Amino acid sequence: MIGMNMVPSTLPKSELVASANSSFARGACHPTSILRSGRPQSSAFQRLDTRIKCVATPSKPPTHHSANRSAVEIIKENSDYLRHPLMGELVSDNTFIDEAAMQLMKFHGSYQQDEREKRSFGKGKSYQFMMRTRQPAGVVCNQLYLTMDDLADKYGNGTLRLTTRQAYQLHGILKGDLKTVFSSVIKNMGSTLGACGDVNRNVMGPPAPFKNKPEYVIAEKLANDIADLLAPQSGAYYDVWLDGEKFFSSVRENPEVTAAREDNRFGTNFEGSPEPIYGQQFLPRKFKVGVTVPGDNNIDLYTNDVGIVVITDAAGGFQGANFIVGGGMGRTHRNQDTSPFLGVDIGYVPKEDIFYALKAIVATQRDYGRRDDRKQSRMKYLVHRWGIDKFRSVVEQYYGKKFEQSKPLPPWEFKTYHGWFDQGDGKLAYGIPVMNGRLKGALKQSLRTIIERYELPVRITGTQDLMLCDIDPSWKDDVLGTLRGAGVPDSDQVPLLQARSMACPAMPLCGLAIGEAERGLPEVLERIAEVMSKCGLPANGTSMCPPPVVRMTGCPNGCARPYMAELGFVCDGPGSYQLYLGACPNQTRMSSVFLEKMKLTDMESVLEPLFHFYRARRASEAEAFGDFCNRVGFEALRQFQEVYVAPPTLSRLPRVMVDEDAFALLKATAEKEGKTLQETASDAIRFYSTRQ
Repeated sequence: MIGMNMVPSTLPKSELVASANSSFARGACHPTSILRSGRPQSSAFQRLDTRIKCVATPSKPPTHHSANRSAVEIIKENSDYLRHPLMGELVSDNTFIDEAAMQLMKFHGSYQQDEREKRSFGKGKSYQFMMRTRQPAGVVCNQLYLTMDDLADKYGNGTLRLTTRQAYQLHGILKGDLKTVFSSVIKNMGSTLGACGDVNRNVMGPPAPFKNKPEYVIAEKLANDIADLLAPQSGAYYDVWLDGEKFFSSVRENPEVTAAREDNRFGTNFEGSPEPIYGQQFLPRKFKVGVTVPGDNNIDLYTNDVGIVVITDAAGGFQGANFIVGGGMGRTHRNQDTSPFLGVDIGYVPKEDIFYALKAIVATQRDYGRRDDRKQSRMKYLVHRWGIDKFRSVVEQYYGKKFEQSKPLPPWEFKTYHGWFDQGDGKLAYGIPVMNGRLKGALKQSLRTIIERYELPVRITGTQDLMLCDIDPSWKDDVLGTLRGAGVPDSDQVPLLQARSMACPAMPLCGLAIGEAERGLPEVLERIAEVMSKCGLPANGTSMCPPPVVRMTGCPNGCARPYMAELGFVCDGPGSYQLYLGACPNQTRMSSVFLEKMKLTDMESVLEPLFHFYRARRASEAEAFGDFCNRVGFEALRQFQEVYVAPPTLSRLPRVMVDEDAFALLKATAEKEGKTLQETASDAIRFYSTRQ
């Protein structure tokens, strides 16, 4: 039988055919319809091939019922591994590409967008494209940075955007320029392959360039290796953008990655397919991996489909990794079946098994993730439906081993990497806060000058900021002087409320946006700072407690991870936002919706009583705003809001004298119930009055 996959030895041959047939019917397995030449065969051969080429699955699939497939699944299946109809659409006379090509374009690292504010009557939509790069761990070489800077000016809208997943986005590309832009990136040590689409996206990693801390060096290499392991393999990317000429990088793939990709001892692969891991159908939905070291949570580890924590011994030797699975931020307004989730611990694997364990997780999502409803297709829903024990059990069948007990970890810290750092090799790094990740104007020009002058590499952080690396100490004054000359403040002069915030691009380009985020957040931050000051809270925080983490998105998809913010704004209509509260500063607890709808014009009246309550009732000056909201609960917050009277009106309230012992009782009751003296006294009077 051609290309037969290996199956678990515990599955009898009689059960194999039944399992394969029922699994294919429900969409868990997918026919490759491929000979080793990679060409589609006749329909008769396809029917036979369906039975013998299906990826092996556990002996008890979750359902035997047939399932529909979404339109995107049909597009992927008929695309010849992401080639058609994209190749034809790119050379058409239209300024846009059709729906099928648009879906395939995502896999190549681009979205078709419409500049809504440039639409004009009778001319239709103003089409352009956004290109996103693949930058494992956010590492960008000098050559690629300069290339991206040039492309932004020549073919984009003159700006570069740093994403929340440590990559670039280049906006404003016209269809006729796409091939030039993509080929330029590829030929200058960059890639956009898999930056979008139903594959593994950019692999995140701690951005710190510490050369003297082995765990950081290991995490960076692991992020690169995982990006290679899970990159699409069919060659369609080079057919589309380089006319079939594969561009060979001077950096060769780790042989261990190649061996792991080809390994099929436990039925993880499609034998003979151009896509050994993904097959014709690729994954049900986007897939995100983050790698970090114990204690460093710059990348919001728990929001990834798979989070990997590097474990080393006391001498810095690489031992293995803890795995966390099932995280994800996206949800849909008024759809209660959608929700953000944090990843949960699945176990530990030794270093030699990391690629194989990860492949097993990918294969489980590929074969069991839903393909009928894209709103339910992320792996987080599979983990949530099954529970972690069942999910682990199925993954272990593809892995061929049991996960070990996870290693203990220190507390997590949300690191921003702003300011100066010693790399440990005699060089310095400088972290620059970038408002919403947008490089433009004087900031972009001054960065170009410095990076070109000193041939510096850079790193993009998980918070949309930029780190200049490999700076000789003798260059420090010139670096700062160049930035200051362009009006760029030193990192320690940027308000912490701003430096710790994030927003997605939203209007006017994102097709999902229903309101502002990037353009709206600066004003929102200024207004929040004013309210905090009015309530006696320093807007810049204190040495014991920084200001709250604020994040804003123009839709509920969660690209800026607002559900991990202490103050999260999620747009639900023009000028209207859901307000999320209660997350913790180290990004290990999600917030919850406090208000389903808040007009932005009402923000001060909503936040002022909350900040006053926080200032008066926090456990200590070190208690963060998110921790306080989580501790006292939303009911107490709402009760305080109801009886809150703004300080300027207090002088007009009537005064009542009470005995000292009555006042002592009143104060004790207020402290016990977590209320103010005013609301406790008001409650007591109302209660007394109702009894008369």
